[in-house]
Amino acid sequence: MKRWNTERRFLPWLAAAALLLVPASHGIAADELARAASWQQTSPVEAREVLTQLLAEIKADELTLAKVDALWPAEGNPPAGLQTLDLFCAALAAIDPEVQPILDLVSEPRATFQIPKFEILADESRPLAMRSNLRLLVGRWLAQQGLVDEAKEMLASIDVKEVVDPTSLLFFRAVAHHRLLEKDPCLADVAKLLENEALLPRRYVQLAKLMQADLAPLKPDSLDEVARLMDDVRRRLDLGRAGKRVRDEEEEVVKKLEKMIEELEKQQQQQQQQASSGGSNPSPSSPMQDSQAAQLKGPGEVDPKEVGKRDGWGNLPPKDRQEVLQQIGRELPAHFRETIEEYFKRLAQDGVK
Repeated sequence: MKRWNTERRFLPWLAAAALLLVPASHGIAADELARAASWQQTSPVEAREVLTQLLAEIKADELTLAKVDALWPAEGNPPAGLQTLDLFCAALAAIDPEVQPILDLVSEPRATFQIPKFEILADESRPLAMRSNLRLLVGRWLAQQGLVDEAKEMLASIDVKEVVDPTSLLFFRAVAHHRLLEKDPCLADVAKLLENEALLPRRYVQLAKLMQADLAPLKPDSLDEVARLMDDVRRRLDLGRAGKRVRDEEEEVVKKLEKMIEELEKQQQQQQQQASSGGSNPSPSSPMQDSQAAQLKGPGEVDPKEVGKRDGWGNLPPKDRQEVLQQIGRELPAHFRETIEEYFKRLAQDGVK
């Protein structure tokens, strides 16, 4: 399948980099820069204190306390090679057996497009720290697997104060928003993430700034936005999804293309009118006096412009119309050509009725 030019501007390698990104432990002591931010990364020691408080909240028995302490001693840092969030959730599995299926899921690449629902994630009888950190663990995995719709939903309601790895929360939520063309939420999460830029791993900072630079100039109804919408439709089709969301996006693409074509027609007509007016009207021998009112000799009627109700799909000359089509066609994915051709056929059929 032939790629289209605008797809390059979507930075597909950014999404690929996010999928390969493995969160690191951020056991960096907070300095003045961090304290000036609205959030701070949780140190391993602080995360262990959260776990201790959770154990007290559920009134864990001696056996459970011993299991947790074997995984993560109350004194000292996490074992080497283990990330804070992963270790925290592993300790949760020692507390509650319903956590283990979640750990099994996120330990492997997805084997299906249907992700099981885990009741524990929405069970308000469980401690908030348990639910939020498990949701972050699953949401991070979903984003890495390219299931950004599910990732966004999983991470949407989590506050940075509820999890032991707020850096991953802000980053992967921004990744989901970016992939779904949700400009304002993405830029908000990126801006919040970069409040602690000096303390973040370099890869987080670089990718966050790339997302920021990529979405900040994006304008509604631009050809760039249309190409991105098409890319999103293709992504959903690749995931085996062809429901209402996909049909709505396809219809939105057609409407935006129609709007762009109308604007190009108007520009062409204005240029032709200006050229015609400039060539036929002789230059006046003297300028019009300021106090002299111009004569209005026109009938005051405007020819209503109805797309599809004219001869052909527009008033552009055939040569100019073909140039417009070629320009737009170069920016579109191959699998959308049938949709666009059908659109113009429909306009042509309406024009001869």
